[in-house]
Amino acid sequence: MKRTIEDLALFGGRKAFLHPLYVGRPNKIDRSRLFDRLNWALDNQWLTNGGPLARELEDRVAELTGVRHCVATCNATAALQLLIRSAGLTGEVIVPSMTFAATAHAVRWLGLDPVFADIDPVTACLDPADVAARITPRTSAIIGVHLWGRPCAVDELEKVAADNGIQLFFDSAHAFGVTTGGRDIGGFGGAEVFSFHATKVVNSFEGGAIVTDDDGLAERLRALHNFGIGLGEVNEAAGTNAKMSEAAAAMGLTSLDSFGEAIAHNMAGYELYRRELGRIPGLGLIEYDAEERQNYQYVIARVDPETSSLHRDLLHALLHAENVIAMKYFSPAVHQMEPYRSQAPVSLPHTEHLADQVLALPTGTTVSLEDIRRVCNIVRLAITHGAEITRRAARQQSQSA
Repeated sequence: MKRTIEDLALFGGRKAFLHPLYVGRPNKIDRSRLFDRLNWALDNQWLTNGGPLARELEDRVAELTGVRHCVATCNATAALQLLIRSAGLTGEVIVPSMTFAATAHAVRWLGLDPVFADIDPVTACLDPADVAARITPRTSAIIGVHLWGRPCAVDELEKVAADNGIQLFFDSAHAFGVTTGGRDIGGFGGAEVFSFHATKVVNSFEGGAIVTDDDGLAERLRALHNFGIGLGEVNEAAGTNAKMSEAAAAMGLTSLDSFGEAIAHNMAGYELYRRELGRIPGLGLIEYDAEERQNYQYVIARVDPETSSLHRDLLHALLHAENVIAMKYFSPAVHQMEPYRSQAPVSLPHTEHLADQVLALPTGTTVSLEDIRRVCNIVRLAITHGAEITRRAARQQSQSA
């Protein structure tokens, strides 16, 4: 454990971790069960095109999220694009900027205009009032994001959408297994999109899924993710290839088998972070509603530079020097990136304030409780001595310039 500033690796001390400690390392799984499924697929000689493993994964996801339909895809970005095309969206789509860039990119890739709305500073999700203020005659839909697994204000957004005659969907990449108001994420809006990327709490190597209770939408999604087959005469504009392979489905099913254990591990880590870091001036952790089910995939710290005298970026650098690969999720916000920054400049004060402070700390089944204690030791030391560390880092930088 580190006791003084001199112990910090940024100032010449020994690294706290021999090997890098990551945010979003793939969770541990039962490899023998995965290999059994892969061998079964190879013996079965059905490796893609809606094979039995992909259909089984769709059935399990639909059941877990309480919806009638699930369409598994090769990744979540393709799923968002399929949803946008299948829903017939045009013109403008309102999205948050406090999200991974894929949310806006999926809109823009299809020739539509993402319109960024600000967040509620308490929930960090879309502010329904700001969304309503940005609706124009060109607006066809809202895509909310359940950021870090914290649900959007779904009821308020549904009212905004209904009042304005536009569609509502959700990017639920972070929210698999989460509830709000006692209901499973998955059944809100017209459809929701999950990510099964390797970094997610359930992963299929690379994959995604769209869940919906809309029978007609599900039929179009299933056709369009397979070249448009099922919509009549097929041509190059009718669909794409976004199917999930049997190998990916085998991994997804095996990951689902250990989903409960992953949540329990994540929750224990989250609670330890809270105990270790919960009462440090200048540092806050995002909270989850104890009355709802959560996957605890992300532990997000907020660094207040005025109170701590330490900027988030310097804490980020300190941790990286220790082999703690914390991530600035999500900074810069999407509207602060190109091409959006220059093509559609907008001021989003709550988003910009949060993006300047957030830092995701290592989580997942490959991160032990002892790992977390060591990370917290570094963070406590850094925040407690923020002013001195800031001065020393500035001197170090000026001397090396």
